Order: sequence, then C-alpha cells, then structure tokens
Amino acid sequence: MITIKTPEQIELLRKAGKIVGDTHNYLKQFIKPGITTKELNRLAEEFILNSDATPSFKGLYGFPAGCCISVNEEVVHGIPGNRRLKEGDIVSIDIGACYHGFHGDSAWTYPVGNISHPKARLLRDTEQALMEGLSVIKNGAHVGDIGYAVEKYATEHRLGVVKELVGHGVGSSVHEEPDVPNYGKKGTGPELKTGMVIAVEPMLNLGTADVYMLDDDWTVITADDKPSAHFEHTVLVLDDGYEILTKR
Repeated sequence: MITIKTPEQIELLRKAGKIVGDTHNYLKQFIKPGITTKELNRLAEEFILNSDATPSFKGLYGFPAGCCISVNEEVVHGIPGNRRLKEGDIVSIDIGACYHGFHGDSAWTYPVGNISHPKARLLRDTEQALMEGLSVIKNGAHVGDIGYAVEKYATEHRLGVVKELVGHGVGSSVHEEPDVPNYGKKGTGPELKTGMVIAVEPMLNLGTADVYMLDDDWTVITADDKPSAHFEHTVLVLDDGYEILTKR
C-alpha cells in the first residue's frame, strides 16, 4: 500500500534525510587513496549514531554493515571490508539513517583522487539522470514519468540502465511501495500524490546494462566489469514539484 505521510511523519523524515545528507558531507573528507571501505563504514555508523539515529541498513534482510559501499564495477550492495581505495577508483556509498522510526536513504558516487575522463563523464551523467527523473515529480504525475526521464537521458548519453534494481517508497520502512524503476513510459504506473515520499536512484553503467550477483549474495557487479555509478535522493512529493529530504 502506498501511504501519504502526515505532517508529523514528514518532519521526522526531514530529520532522517538531513542526517543522511550530513553523513555524506562528513565522509567526503575521508574518501582518499589508502582508506578501506570498512573504515568509511565505521565513520558513517559513528556519525549516524552520534546524530540520535541508527544505520537503517545494518541487519536489514541480514546485511552485515551500516552502509553499502561499492567500488568501480560494483553496482550496489557492496559489503565494507579490507579493500583499500586506490587513485582513480570511483566509490558509491549508499547510506540510510533511521530517526525515531522513520528513514532517509541516499547514495552518491565519489571520485578517489584523479579519475579518468570516462569515469568523470559517468558520474556527471548519472547525477544529471537523477535530476532529470526528479524534475518531473509533482502531484498528479506518474511513476512511469520518472523512469522515462531517467532512461531517456541515460540512453542519449550511451549509458546502460540497470533494470533489475529500482527506487522505492520510503517511510517507517526503508523500502515501501511503490517501486520506482529507472525506465518506463509516460503516464503509466502509480500516480504520485502530495505527501508521498519516494527514493529515486539511477544505477547506470559505462558499458552493458547487464549485471550479476557475486557469491556473497549481496554485491551486484556489471557483467562486463566496466564501472557503474549510483546516485539517489529521498524526496517528498509536493503539489507543484518536490522537496529533496536528503540534501547534501
């Protein structure tokens, strides 16, 4: 069931989203060659806990860490560990925070030092694809409008659109209805209504759209081992637009 949030719930979602955005801003200073993904996860968890919140993803469906941290060809759901970031890597950090029972959710992909031109283009275009998807959100629009906008921009910029993974509603659960795919047709799918809260999250690949899961049953990687980027905001649907709850 798709829920319309009450004013009180929206305020809690704003606070949860702000904590997520603040955590991203805090982590940026540490994203350098030599740091391990486990260390980035520790820093994020500590920041969230010190913000009167808890990491939304820790234990969710059995996930073992507070953040999903995915490097280069890893699309999503990378498990933090002893891998050290290297000059030229890109790293996607997906952060969720639960504040008084309500969640914020945002992913961002960062350069590690100086990155190649193709990787820089991937980051720029995936972030813009997110903004293209957000730009159509308002009361009366449809979920398919979002997917259409993301897919159109991604295709025009020769990026592979991952179809196995989608955005979602956000509220007292991290993942709620509706699903928000990064592809679709205008005027199709559930109608957006003022007070709905959704996460839009393009996952775009520099090569093929095909992906597969590693033996850890979590990490999803590109089938051709080319880089992938992931950008996500949680937003509130308004009468005439949207409000980003996970501002960075």
